[in-house]
Amino acid sequence: MTQTRTGGRILVDNLVAQGCDRIFTVPGESFLAVLDTLHDTPAIDLVVCRQEGGVAFMACADGTLTHRPGIAFVTRGPGATNASIGVHVAMQDSQPMILFIGDVDRGTRDREAFQEINFEAMFAPIAKWAARIDDARRIPEYVARAYATAMSGRPGPVVLALPEDMLLDAVEAIDRPRVEKVAQAPDPDAMAQLADLLATAERPLAIVGGAGWDGIAAQDVAAWADRTGVPVAAAFRRQDAIPNDCPAWAGNLGYGPNPKLVQRVKSADLLLIVGPRLGEATTDGYTLITPDHPGQRLVHVHPDATELGMTYRTDLAICASMAEFAEVLSPIDGPPAADGGAAHADWRDWSTPKPRDGVAMDLGPCVAAMRDQLPADSIICNGAGNYSGWWHRYWPYAAPGTQLAPTAGAMGYGVPAAVAAALRRPGQQVVALAGDGCFLMNGQELATAVAHGADMLVIVVDNGAYGTIRMHQEREFPGRISGTRLANPDFAALARAYGCWAETIERTEDFAPALMRARNVSGVRLLHIKTDVEVITNGTTLSAMRARRS
Repeated sequence: MTQTRTGGRILVDNLVAQGCDRIFTVPGESFLAVLDTLHDTPAIDLVVCRQEGGVAFMACADGTLTHRPGIAFVTRGPGATNASIGVHVAMQDSQPMILFIGDVDRGTRDREAFQEINFEAMFAPIAKWAARIDDARRIPEYVARAYATAMSGRPGPVVLALPEDMLLDAVEAIDRPRVEKVAQAPDPDAMAQLADLLATAERPLAIVGGAGWDGIAAQDVAAWADRTGVPVAAAFRRQDAIPNDCPAWAGNLGYGPNPKLVQRVKSADLLLIVGPRLGEATTDGYTLITPDHPGQRLVHVHPDATELGMTYRTDLAICASMAEFAEVLSPIDGPPAADGGAAHADWRDWSTPKPRDGVAMDLGPCVAAMRDQLPADSIICNGAGNYSGWWHRYWPYAAPGTQLAPTAGAMGYGVPAAVAAALRRPGQQVVALAGDGCFLMNGQELATAVAHGADMLVIVVDNGAYGTIRMHQEREFPGRISGTRLANPDFAALARAYGCWAETIERTEDFAPALMRARNVSGVRLLHIKTDVEVITNGTTLSAMRARRS
C-alpha cells in the first residue's frame, strides 16, 4: 500500500531517489510546498542564490561535473525568464540539467494570470524537453523521464513547470528507481572501417570535445594518441577533454587558435571528430572545416545519432558514448607517419607566455605565475570575453571537469560556475575568471559563495570596456567608439563588502606575490587586475588593428 503524500513531498522524494544532493534556487511563492518539504530533507543541500541567472549557471556547471542533471528551482515569470540563459547554455554546451519552475495554479491557466507564461512553448526551442506536471500522481514518471532525457544521447536541459496547487495535492504515487545513463557501444563494423581509414591516412588529425568525457575515456584517448602519434586538438572550450600533457596534444580550436594548428587542420586528409558537434566557433564559421570538406575524409563519433550527418557530410558515422568508443579505439593502430610530436611541440611554443614590451600589466606572465603556483588540476571557470583568451592559450588543462566555460559564449558564467565547483569539489582549487563587464552580470553571487562557505579564487580583469565588442568595433569602424566604454566600481572594495579578501594589481610584477598572498587565505579571494584596453587580445593591440585597416 502506498502512502498519501503532497505533490511537493513526492517531488522531493523522487529527486532524492535519483541521487539529487543539491538544489540551486531563488525562492518563490509558487513552490512553497517544495521549500517546506526541503526543510525536512537533510539529504539535499539547498543553495540559495541572488539571481536566477546565477541559479541556472550553477546547475549547469554542477551537471557538467557530476554527469547527472544539475537541479534548479525558480519561480514563474521573471524567475523563469532570468533562468532561461542557463537553459540555453546547457543546451549548446550539451550538459544535463533540470529546471523546475513554480507555475500558476491549474484553475487560472490560459488567462494571462500574474506572471503566467506558456513554458512548454517558451522553452521548446532551447531544451530537450519542456512539460508541465498537472497530476501529482505522475510526478515520479516525469522526474524519471526528465533524468533519462537530460542524460541520454547528447545531454541537455529539461524544463518542468509545477502548478502551485498541484504541489499541495495529497495523493498516492509510486516512486521510480534511479535512472542511469545508457551506455552506447560503437558498431564493430564501423570500427573496422575506422581502422582501415587510419591505416591509409597520411595526415590524420583528431578533434575531441563535446560532453560525456570522464577520466577513463580521457586517459584511453591520450594513451592511443601517444602510441599512434595522431595529433589531437580540442573543440572550442573543450580543452579538458584529454590531459594537455599528452605527447600528441596539438592545442585548441575556436577564437584565436595557433596558426600552425589551423594549417594542420586544413592540410589533414582524415579528420577524426570524437564528441564535438563541430559548431560555428570550433570551425571558424564553418570555414576551417566546411560542411562538404573537399579533399578530406571525416569520421564523426557522437553519442546522439540525430547529430550525425546533421551539418557535415560524414564519410563514417559512429554513434557511441565517449568511454565506450575510447575503449574500442585503444588497440587500433595509426598511420606510420603521424606527427603528433611535432604538433605538440608547436603547441608548447604557442602556449608558453612571452613578455610584451611596454605593457604595464601583461596577462601572459600572470597565467605563467598561476601555472607555477596552482595545482595542475585546478578548475578554471570563465564566462565570455577577450580576457579568457589568455587562459585558453596559456593554461594547460589536466582532466575532464577542469574547464568550465560556456561554448554558448554567455557572459556572467564564471562566478556562478566557480561557486558550484567549489561546493561540489571542496578539496580542489577553483578559479573564477571574469572581465569587468562579465563580472558585473553575476558578481552578486559572491554573496552566495560567502554564505555557503565556498573556497575559491576570483580574478577580475578590468580594462574599462566591453573588450570583445570593442575589438569588433575597431575592426569594422576604426576609432569610432560607441557603447563599449565602462565606468567600473572598485572591484576589490566591492569584494570586501561581500566579506571576501581582495587586492588590486596594476603591474605585472605584482601579480605573483599577490597570488601567493591569496593562496594563504581561505574562503573567497578576489584579485582585481587593471589592464589597458589597448592590449585587446593575447596576440594583438588596438593600434595594430587600426594600422591594418589603414
